[in-house]
Amino acid sequence: MERASASAPASIGNVAVGFDVLGQAFDAARDHVTAVREEAPGVRLGSVSGLVDRLPDSPRTNTALAAGEAVLQAAGNPFGVRLSIHKGVPLSAGMGGSAASAVAGAAAVNALLERPFAVADLLPFALEGERVASDPPHWDNVMASLLGGLVLAAAVEPPLVTRLPVPAGIVSILLHPSVETETKAARALLKTEVPMALVVEHSRRIAAFAAGCASGDMALVRAGLEDVLIEPQRAHLLPPLLQVKKAAMEAGALGCSFSGSGPSVFAWAMEGEAAKVEDAMSWAFMEAGLAARAYRASVHSEGARVEKVSETV
Repeated sequence: MERASASAPASIGNVAVGFDVLGQAFDAARDHVTAVREEAPGVRLGSVSGLVDRLPDSPRTNTALAAGEAVLQAAGNPFGVRLSIHKGVPLSAGMGGSAASAVAGAAAVNALLERPFAVADLLPFALEGERVASDPPHWDNVMASLLGGLVLAAAVEPPLVTRLPVPAGIVSILLHPSVETETKAARALLKTEVPMALVVEHSRRIAAFAAGCASGDMALVRAGLEDVLIEPQRAHLLPPLLQVKKAAMEAGALGCSFSGSGPSVFAWAMEGEAAKVEDAMSWAFMEAGLAARAYRASVHSEGARVEKVSETV
């Protein structure tokens, strides 16, 4: 193969209750990367299209290039590549935009190898790509974008990552308001110590959420899908958050919170309630004077996807 194309979805980091532990693929938007084999060693940037028309052109500053470079190095640098990127996932939106590029970059370069790595084995290479945007890299977005569905990072040293079961019929709704949040700044707000009682309440919710997903008990999912640990420390970054949450819950949502560090806000809802929840959240943003783009996708969203492309004659 001289050319290969891969895509990776947006993602919902933390999934409210699972700070730095849970991530969810969100197939309403995807980044696409096309890799072209070249004789000259190294990784170079080709064209840039989609939501942006310019991106950094070095593996030290571009997540897709860094991930692609990591794959090539692990394979013994058998050739060089040029990567063209089509951005479908917004940046600084809490939608895993940098992770989607890293995953798609790793998958596209991997598809050119004579002996490609397994999809799950691309995780460390995609994490090296994400490290360009955030050091240390955030596993939640990367693992979800790569593997699809709801993913748990059970351990990082050594890595132990697994997909979790999710009851059928659940839809994710995400509203991306016309503001930006810098992840590094949002993390800097977080306290290094919290009261023991708060830790217990947080543990109660993540246990209920995981048990509900595994058993299909929607009452447990609803009881657990609430962030009492991180969201209260960041709520001031998006003043309409509480009104948007209130609107979502009154419309039938199972839970609602920031997507990652925001400013996007997501909710889980049963398929029959999804349109009502999306409308309620949209109106809440409008009443607060903020335009917000709505996205919707199944909780069972697909992860990285590779499509080999024949060489143009």
